[in-house]
Amino acid sequence: MKASAQQPQAVSLFDARPFFEKAVAFGVQHGILHPDKLDSICNDAPKGMVQIARYFGSEFLRPELEKARDRMVNLVSLHLEQTSGGDLHAAAESLRDHSFLSRSKAGSDMLKALIAMPQNSHFGMHEGTGGFRDEQIPLLAKWTLRTLPEYQAELAIRQQVAKLVDAAIWLAESLGLDAADLKEAGKDAEAVIRTALLAHATKRNAMPDWVAFEKMVLGIRKKYPLVDGAAPAAFPLPVPKGLPQAFQGEVERVRQSVLTDLPKILDATLPVRKLFDQTPAFLGRYFWQEDALAEVEHFDRTASANWTKATSGHDDDSSLLTLFLCLSAASTGKTVLSEKNAVTLLRKIRKSGLDAELARQFIQHHAPQQHQADYLHLWESFVDEAQATLQSDHDYALKDALALLRRECNIAP
Repeated sequence: MKASAQQPQAVSLFDARPFFEKAVAFGVQHGILHPDKLDSICNDAPKGMVQIARYFGSEFLRPELEKARDRMVNLVSLHLEQTSGGDLHAAAESLRDHSFLSRSKAGSDMLKALIAMPQNSHFGMHEGTGGFRDEQIPLLAKWTLRTLPEYQAELAIRQQVAKLVDAAIWLAESLGLDAADLKEAGKDAEAVIRTALLAHATKRNAMPDWVAFEKMVLGIRKKYPLVDGAAPAAFPLPVPKGLPQAFQGEVERVRQSVLTDLPKILDATLPVRKLFDQTPAFLGRYFWQEDALAEVEHFDRTASANWTKATSGHDDDSSLLTLFLCLSAASTGKTVLSEKNAVTLLRKIRKSGLDAELARQFIQHHAPQQHQADYLHLWESFVDEAQATLQSDHDYALKDALALLRRECNIAP
Protein backbone atom coordinates (compact mmCIF):
# COMPACT_ATOMS: atom_id res chain seq x y z
CA MET A 1 0.00 0.00 0.00
CA LYS A 2 1.09 3.49 -0.81
CA ALA A 3 1.05 5.75 2.20
CA SER A 4 -0.83 8.96 1.62
CA ALA A 5 1.30 12.00 2.09
CA GLN A 6 -0.15 14.70 4.29
CA GLN A 7 0.46 18.29 3.34
CA PRO A 8 1.69 20.49 6.21
CA GLN A 9 -1.01 22.81 7.52
CA ALA A 10 -0.26 26.52 7.82
CA VAL A 11 -1.06 27.80 11.28
CA SER A 12 -2.20 31.38 11.65
CA LEU A 13 -2.01 32.94 15.11
CA PHE A 14 -4.46 35.63 16.04
CA ASP A 15 -2.74 38.57 17.69
CA ALA A 16 -5.28 40.46 19.79
CA ARG A 17 -2.86 43.13 20.96
CA PRO A 18 -3.63 46.75 20.10
CA PHE A 19 -1.88 47.90 16.93
CA PHE A 20 0.19 50.34 19.02
CA GLU A 21 1.69 47.47 21.03
CA LYS A 22 2.43 45.53 17.85
CA ALA A 23 4.18 48.57 16.38
CA VAL A 24 6.28 49.04 19.53
CA ALA A 25 7.31 45.37 19.59
CA PHE A 26 8.18 45.48 15.89
CA GLY A 27 10.15 48.71 16.34
CA VAL A 28 12.18 47.29 19.22
CA GLN A 29 12.81 44.00 17.40
CA HIS A 30 14.06 45.76 14.26
CA GLY A 31 16.04 48.50 15.93
CA ILE A 32 13.68 51.30 14.94
CA LEU A 33 12.71 52.27 18.51
CA HIS A 34 15.59 52.75 20.94
CA PRO A 35 15.46 52.77 24.77
CA ASP A 36 15.35 56.58 24.99
CA LYS A 37 12.24 56.62 22.80
CA LEU A 38 10.60 53.95 24.95
CA ASP A 39 11.39 56.01 28.04
CA SER A 40 9.80 59.05 26.38
CA ILE A 41 6.62 57.06 25.65
CA CYS A 42 6.49 55.82 29.26
CA ASN A 43 6.86 59.40 30.54
CA ASP A 44 4.21 60.80 28.19
CA ALA A 45 1.62 58.09 28.81
CA PRO A 46 0.58 59.15 32.37
CA LYS A 47 0.22 62.78 31.25
CA GLY A 48 -1.96 61.71 28.36
CA MET A 49 -4.12 59.52 30.59
CA VAL A 50 -4.82 62.42 32.95
CA GLN A 51 -5.62 64.79 30.06
CA ILE A 52 -8.03 62.31 28.47
CA ALA A 53 -9.71 61.44 31.78
CA ARG A 54 -10.21 65.16 32.49
CA TYR A 55 -11.62 65.79 28.98
CA PHE A 56 -14.21 63.03 29.16
CA GLY A 57 -14.99 63.05 32.88
CA SER A 58 -12.71 63.26 35.91
CA GLU A 59 -9.00 62.58 36.43
CA PHE A 60 -9.62 61.84 40.12
CA LEU A 61 -11.53 58.59 39.66
CA ARG A 62 -9.59 55.36 39.14
CA PRO A 63 -12.15 53.84 36.71
CA GLU A 64 -11.95 57.02 34.60
CA LEU A 65 -8.14 56.81 34.53
CA GLU A 66 -8.25 53.14 33.51
CA LYS A 67 -10.70 53.92 30.74
CA ALA A 68 -8.51 56.86 29.70
CA ARG A 69 -5.60 54.46 29.31
CA ASP A 70 -7.70 52.30 26.98
CA ARG A 71 -8.82 55.39 25.04
CA MET A 72 -5.27 56.65 24.64
CA VAL A 73 -3.89 53.32 23.41
CA ASN A 74 -6.82 52.97 21.01
CA LEU A 75 -6.42 56.52 19.67
CA VAL A 76 -2.75 55.92 18.93
CA SER A 77 -3.56 52.53 17.39
CA LEU A 78 -6.31 53.98 15.17
CA HIS A 79 -4.04 56.69 13.83
CA LEU A 80 -1.02 54.45 13.28
CA GLU A 81 -2.95 51.66 11.55
CA GLN A 82 -5.02 54.03 9.39
CA THR A 83 -2.08 56.14 8.22
CA SER A 84 0.32 53.22 7.75
CA GLY A 85 -2.22 50.95 6.10
CA GLY A 86 -1.33 48.25 8.65
CA ASP A 87 2.40 48.40 7.87
CA LEU A 88 4.18 47.85 11.20
CA HIS A 89 7.48 49.20 9.88
CA ALA A 90 5.86 52.50 8.87
CA ALA A 91 3.95 52.63 12.16
CA ALA A 92 7.15 52.12 14.18
CA GLU A 93 8.87 54.90 12.22
CA SER A 94 5.92 57.21 12.98
CA LEU A 95 6.38 56.50 16.70
CA ARG A 96 10.11 57.17 16.35
CA ASP A 97 9.66 60.48 14.54
CA HIS A 98 6.79 61.92 16.61
CA SER A 99 5.90 62.15 20.26
CA PHE A 100 3.49 59.66 21.79
CA LEU A 101 1.07 62.41 22.79
CA SER A 102 1.04 63.81 19.25
CA ARG A 103 -0.04 60.39 17.92
CA SER A 104 -2.84 60.30 20.50
CA LYS A 105 -3.96 63.78 19.47
CA ALA A 106 -3.78 62.79 15.80
CA GLY A 107 -6.13 59.87 16.52
CA SER A 108 -8.50 62.20 18.35
CA ASP A 109 -8.44 64.71 15.48
CA MET A 110 -9.16 61.89 13.05
CA LEU A 111 -12.30 60.96 15.00
CA LYS A 112 -13.39 64.59 15.44
CA ALA A 113 -13.16 65.08 11.68
CA LEU A 114 -15.30 61.97 11.17
CA ILE A 115 -17.97 63.12 13.63
CA ALA A 116 -18.09 66.58 12.05
CA MET A 117 -18.89 65.09 8.63
CA PRO A 118 -22.61 64.95 7.66
CA GLN A 119 -24.38 61.70 8.48
CA ASN A 120 -27.11 62.17 5.88
CA SER A 121 -27.79 64.26 2.81
CA HIS A 122 -30.66 66.32 4.25
CA PHE A 123 -29.63 69.96 4.53
CA GLY A 124 -32.16 70.58 7.28
CA MET A 125 -30.27 68.19 9.57
CA HIS A 126 -26.84 69.77 9.14
CA GLU A 127 -25.76 71.70 12.19
CA GLY A 128 -23.15 74.34 12.85
CA THR A 129 -20.36 75.17 10.41
CA GLY A 130 -19.10 71.63 9.90
CA GLY A 131 -16.49 71.63 12.69
CA PHE A 132 -16.45 69.53 15.85
CA ARG A 133 -18.53 70.99 18.68
CA ASP A 134 -18.38 70.54 22.46
CA GLU A 135 -21.83 68.95 22.54
CA GLN A 136 -20.39 66.10 20.45
CA ILE A 137 -17.88 65.12 23.16
CA PRO A 138 -20.08 62.22 24.43
CA LEU A 139 -20.16 60.84 20.88
CA LEU A 140 -16.38 61.22 20.63
CA ALA A 141 -16.07 59.29 23.90
CA LYS A 142 -17.82 56.32 22.28
CA TRP A 143 -15.69 56.48 19.15
CA THR A 144 -12.40 56.50 21.12
CA LEU A 145 -13.11 52.86 21.99
CA ARG A 146 -14.23 51.73 18.51
CA THR A 147 -12.19 49.54 16.18
CA LEU A 148 -10.50 50.58 12.96
CA PRO A 149 -12.96 48.59 10.76
CA GLU A 150 -15.83 50.43 12.44
CA TYR A 151 -14.12 53.76 11.79
CA GLN A 152 -13.40 52.90 8.16
CA ALA A 153 -16.97 51.72 7.51
CA GLU A 154 -18.42 54.93 8.97
CA LEU A 155 -15.87 57.04 7.11
CA ALA A 156 -16.86 55.46 3.78
CA ILE A 157 -20.55 56.23 4.41
CA ARG A 158 -19.92 59.81 5.48
CA GLN A 159 -17.52 60.49 2.61
CA GLN A 160 -20.21 59.39 0.16
CA VAL A 161 -22.76 61.66 1.89
CA ALA A 162 -20.28 64.54 1.90
CA LYS A 163 -19.70 64.15 -1.85
CA LEU A 164 -23.46 64.15 -2.44
CA VAL A 165 -23.92 67.28 -0.34
CA ASP A 166 -20.98 69.06 -1.99
CA ALA A 167 -22.26 68.10 -5.44
CA ALA A 168 -25.68 69.56 -4.58
CA ILE A 169 -24.04 72.78 -3.37
CA TRP A 170 -21.94 73.03 -6.56
CA LEU A 171 -24.99 72.54 -8.79
CA ALA A 172 -27.11 74.94 -6.73
CA GLU A 173 -24.40 77.61 -6.91
CA SER A 174 -24.28 77.16 -10.69
CA LEU A 175 -27.96 78.18 -10.61
CA GLY A 176 -27.57 81.11 -8.23
CA LEU A 177 -28.26 79.42 -4.89
CA ASP A 178 -25.66 79.04 -2.11
CA ALA A 179 -25.23 76.61 0.79
CA ALA A 180 -26.95 78.94 3.25
CA ASP A 181 -30.04 79.01 1.01
CA LEU A 182 -30.09 75.21 0.88
CA LYS A 183 -29.77 74.91 4.64
CA GLU A 184 -32.64 77.35 5.10
CA ALA A 185 -34.76 75.40 2.61
CA GLY A 186 -34.04 72.17 4.51
CA LYS A 187 -34.32 69.79 1.56
CA ASP A 188 -32.40 66.67 0.59
CA ALA A 189 -29.26 66.95 -1.53
CA GLU A 190 -30.58 64.39 -4.04
CA ALA A 191 -33.71 66.49 -4.57
CA VAL A 192 -31.54 69.54 -5.29
CA ILE A 193 -29.44 67.56 -7.78
CA ARG A 194 -32.50 66.16 -9.60
CA THR A 195 -34.02 69.60 -10.12
CA ALA A 196 -30.64 71.10 -11.07
CA LEU A 197 -30.19 68.44 -13.76
CA LEU A 198 -33.63 69.24 -15.21
CA ALA A 199 -32.89 72.97 -15.02
CA HIS A 200 -29.58 72.58 -16.88
CA ALA A 201 -31.22 70.29 -19.44
CA THR A 202 -33.81 73.00 -20.20
CA LYS A 203 -31.14 75.75 -20.41
CA ARG A 204 -32.29 77.56 -17.28
CA ASN A 205 -29.84 79.73 -15.37
CA ALA A 206 -31.60 79.87 -11.99
CA MET A 207 -32.92 77.36 -9.50
CA PRO A 208 -36.71 77.48 -9.97
CA ASP A 209 -39.41 78.47 -7.53
CA TRP A 210 -42.68 76.54 -7.78
CA VAL A 211 -44.09 78.68 -10.60
CA ALA A 212 -40.92 78.28 -12.69
CA PHE A 213 -40.67 74.58 -11.79
CA GLU A 214 -44.22 73.94 -13.01
CA LYS A 215 -43.54 75.82 -16.25
CA MET A 216 -40.32 73.84 -16.71
CA VAL A 217 -42.12 70.51 -16.38
CA LEU A 218 -44.95 71.59 -18.68
CA GLY A 219 -42.38 72.72 -21.25
CA ILE A 220 -40.60 69.36 -21.05
CA ARG A 221 -43.91 67.52 -21.49
CA LYS A 222 -44.76 69.57 -24.56
CA LYS A 223 -41.37 69.03 -26.19
CA TYR A 224 -40.89 65.37 -25.23
CA PRO A 225 -44.29 63.61 -25.10
CA LEU A 226 -44.50 59.99 -24.02
CA VAL A 227 -44.23 57.37 -26.77
CA ASP A 228 -46.45 54.37 -26.00
CA GLY A 229 -46.19 55.20 -22.30
CA ALA A 230 -42.39 55.38 -22.35
CA ALA A 231 -40.04 58.35 -22.22
CA PRO A 232 -38.44 59.17 -25.59
CA ALA A 233 -34.87 57.99 -25.95
CA ALA A 234 -33.87 61.41 -27.21
CA PHE A 235 -34.61 63.15 -23.91
CA PRO A 236 -31.44 65.10 -23.02
CA LEU A 237 -30.23 64.93 -19.44
CA PRO A 238 -26.50 65.67 -19.61
CA VAL A 239 -24.20 66.10 -16.65
CA PRO A 240 -23.51 69.87 -16.45
CA LYS A 241 -20.23 71.04 -17.93
CA GLY A 242 -17.50 71.79 -15.43
CA LEU A 243 -18.80 69.41 -12.77
CA PRO A 244 -15.74 68.40 -10.69
CA GLN A 245 -14.55 64.86 -11.24
CA ALA A 246 -14.98 64.09 -7.53
CA PHE A 247 -18.75 64.54 -7.89
CA GLN A 248 -19.25 62.67 -11.16
CA GLY A 249 -20.13 59.31 -9.62
CA GLU A 250 -22.74 60.63 -7.18
CA VAL A 251 -24.36 62.91 -9.75
CA GLU A 252 -24.52 60.10 -12.30
CA ARG A 253 -26.30 57.86 -9.78
CA VAL A 254 -28.90 60.57 -9.13
CA ARG A 255 -29.18 61.28 -12.88
CA GLN A 256 -30.21 57.65 -13.43
CA SER A 257 -32.98 58.08 -10.87
CA VAL A 258 -34.34 61.07 -12.85
CA LEU A 259 -34.40 58.92 -15.99
CA THR A 260 -36.36 56.32 -14.01
CA ASP A 261 -38.85 59.06 -13.04
CA LEU A 262 -39.32 60.31 -16.61
CA PRO A 263 -42.43 58.27 -17.52
CA LYS A 264 -44.25 59.97 -14.63
CA ILE A 265 -42.72 63.40 -15.22
CA LEU A 266 -43.73 63.35 -18.89
CA ASP A 267 -47.26 62.03 -18.27
CA ALA A 268 -49.42 64.96 -19.36
CA THR A 269 -52.48 63.43 -17.67
CA LEU A 270 -50.92 64.01 -14.24
CA PRO A 271 -51.22 67.60 -12.97
CA VAL A 272 -47.76 68.86 -12.03
CA ARG A 273 -48.78 69.90 -8.52
CA LYS A 274 -50.48 66.57 -7.85
CA LEU A 275 -47.44 64.59 -9.02
CA PHE A 276 -44.66 66.48 -7.26
CA ASP A 277 -46.42 67.82 -4.18
CA GLN A 278 -49.19 65.30 -3.47
CA THR A 279 -47.92 61.89 -4.65
CA PRO A 280 -46.18 60.02 -1.78
CA ALA A 281 -43.41 58.58 -3.97
CA PHE A 282 -42.52 62.07 -5.25
CA LEU A 283 -42.87 64.09 -2.04
CA GLY A 284 -39.53 65.76 -1.35
CA ARG A 285 -37.95 64.05 -4.35
CA TYR A 286 -37.47 67.30 -6.28
CA PHE A 287 -36.60 70.79 -5.11
CA TRP A 288 -37.97 74.23 -5.75
CA GLN A 289 -37.49 77.48 -3.88
CA GLU A 290 -40.33 78.49 -1.62
CA ASP A 291 -41.56 81.90 -2.76
CA ALA A 292 -45.07 82.47 -1.47
CA LEU A 293 -45.24 85.97 -2.94
CA ALA A 294 -44.38 84.73 -6.43
CA GLU A 295 -47.02 81.99 -6.18
CA VAL A 296 -49.67 84.49 -5.07
CA GLU A 297 -48.74 86.87 -7.87
CA HIS A 298 -48.85 84.01 -10.39
CA PHE A 299 -52.24 82.91 -9.07
CA ASP A 300 -53.55 86.46 -9.26
CA ARG A 301 -52.34 86.90 -12.83
CA THR A 302 -53.82 83.58 -13.92
CA ALA A 303 -57.09 84.21 -12.10
CA SER A 304 -57.30 87.72 -13.48
CA ALA A 305 -56.77 86.50 -17.04
CA ASN A 306 -59.46 83.81 -16.66
CA TRP A 307 -61.87 86.27 -15.07
CA THR A 308 -61.37 88.88 -17.78
CA LYS A 309 -61.86 86.27 -20.50
CA ALA A 310 -65.04 84.88 -18.90
CA THR A 311 -66.64 88.27 -18.19
CA SER A 312 -65.48 89.89 -21.44
CA GLY A 313 -64.52 92.84 -19.30
CA HIS A 314 -68.07 93.43 -17.98
CA ASP A 315 -68.55 93.94 -14.27
CA ASP A 316 -72.20 95.05 -14.02
CA ASP A 317 -74.52 92.89 -11.92
CA SER A 318 -76.68 91.76 -14.86
CA SER A 319 -73.72 90.52 -16.89
CA LEU A 320 -72.20 88.73 -13.89
CA LEU A 321 -75.49 87.04 -12.90
CA THR A 322 -75.95 85.86 -16.48
CA LEU A 323 -72.46 84.34 -16.41
CA PHE A 324 -72.97 82.71 -13.01
CA LEU A 325 -76.33 81.27 -14.05
CA CYS A 326 -74.86 79.72 -17.20
CA LEU A 327 -72.01 78.17 -15.20
CA SER A 328 -74.40 76.76 -12.57
CA ALA A 329 -76.40 75.10 -15.33
CA ALA A 330 -73.17 73.55 -16.66
CA SER A 331 -73.52 75.58 -19.86
CA THR A 332 -71.02 77.74 -21.72
CA GLY A 333 -70.44 80.93 -19.76
CA LYS A 334 -71.94 84.02 -21.40
CA THR A 335 -72.62 87.54 -20.12
CA VAL A 336 -75.56 88.13 -22.49
CA LEU A 337 -78.21 85.74 -23.80
CA SER A 338 -80.69 85.97 -26.64
CA GLU A 339 -84.32 85.15 -25.88
CA LYS A 340 -83.87 81.81 -27.62
CA ASN A 341 -80.73 80.95 -25.63
CA ALA A 342 -82.47 81.99 -22.41
CA VAL A 343 -85.32 79.59 -23.10
CA THR A 344 -82.83 76.79 -23.86
CA LEU A 345 -81.00 77.53 -20.61
CA LEU A 346 -84.22 77.49 -18.58
CA ARG A 347 -85.27 74.15 -20.07
CA LYS A 348 -81.88 72.70 -19.19
CA ILE A 349 -82.26 73.97 -15.61
CA ARG A 350 -85.74 72.41 -15.41
CA LYS A 351 -84.39 69.10 -16.67
CA SER A 352 -80.98 68.83 -14.94
CA GLY A 353 -81.25 71.25 -12.05
CA LEU A 354 -79.16 74.21 -10.90
CA ASP A 355 -75.84 73.66 -9.11
CA ALA A 356 -75.16 76.99 -7.41
CA GLU A 357 -71.83 75.66 -6.07
CA LEU A 358 -70.28 75.73 -9.56
CA ALA A 359 -70.63 79.49 -9.71
CA ARG A 360 -69.34 79.86 -6.14
CA GLN A 361 -66.21 77.89 -7.01
CA PHE A 362 -65.64 79.97 -10.13
CA ILE A 363 -65.86 83.18 -8.11
CA GLN A 364 -63.50 81.86 -5.44
CA HIS A 365 -60.94 80.62 -7.96
CA HIS A 366 -61.01 83.43 -10.53
CA ALA A 367 -62.62 86.62 -9.27
CA PRO A 368 -60.32 89.42 -8.04
CA GLN A 369 -59.71 88.89 -4.34
CA GLN A 370 -60.99 92.29 -3.31
CA HIS A 371 -64.37 91.69 -5.02
CA GLN A 372 -65.00 88.03 -4.18
CA ALA A 373 -67.17 88.70 -1.12
CA ASP A 374 -69.39 91.12 -3.06
CA TYR A 375 -69.79 88.74 -6.00
CA LEU A 376 -70.60 85.81 -3.71
CA HIS A 377 -73.24 87.90 -1.92
CA LEU A 378 -74.70 88.98 -5.29
CA TRP A 379 -74.95 85.39 -6.50
CA GLU A 380 -76.30 83.90 -3.29
CA SER A 381 -78.98 86.59 -2.98
CA PHE A 382 -80.05 85.88 -6.56
CA VAL A 383 -80.21 82.13 -5.95
CA ASP A 384 -82.27 82.54 -2.77
CA GLU A 385 -84.79 84.71 -4.60
CA ALA A 386 -84.87 83.11 -8.04
CA GLN A 387 -84.24 79.36 -7.68
CA ALA A 388 -87.86 78.46 -6.90
CA THR A 389 -89.12 80.37 -9.95
CA LEU A 390 -86.43 79.01 -12.27
CA GLN A 391 -87.21 75.40 -11.33
CA SER A 392 -90.99 75.69 -10.83
CA ASP A 393 -93.04 72.88 -12.37
CA HIS A 394 -96.10 75.17 -12.55
CA ASP A 395 -94.57 77.69 -14.95
CA TYR A 396 -94.99 75.50 -18.04
CA ALA A 397 -94.64 78.37 -20.52
CA LEU A 398 -91.55 79.73 -18.70
CA LYS A 399 -93.23 83.16 -18.57
CA ASP A 400 -92.34 83.87 -14.93
CA ALA A 401 -88.82 82.53 -15.33
CA LEU A 402 -88.18 84.59 -18.48
CA ALA A 403 -89.56 87.69 -16.79
CA LEU A 404 -87.14 87.14 -13.91
CA LEU A 405 -84.18 86.76 -16.27
CA ARG A 406 -85.15 89.90 -18.19
CA ARG A 407 -85.24 91.79 -14.91
CA GLU A 408 -82.04 90.41 -13.31
CA CYS A 409 -79.86 89.21 -16.18
CA ASN A 410 -78.71 90.38 -19.61
CA ILE A 411 -81.27 89.18 -22.13
CA ALA A 412 -81.04 90.70 -25.61
CA PRO A 413 -84.38 91.70 -27.19
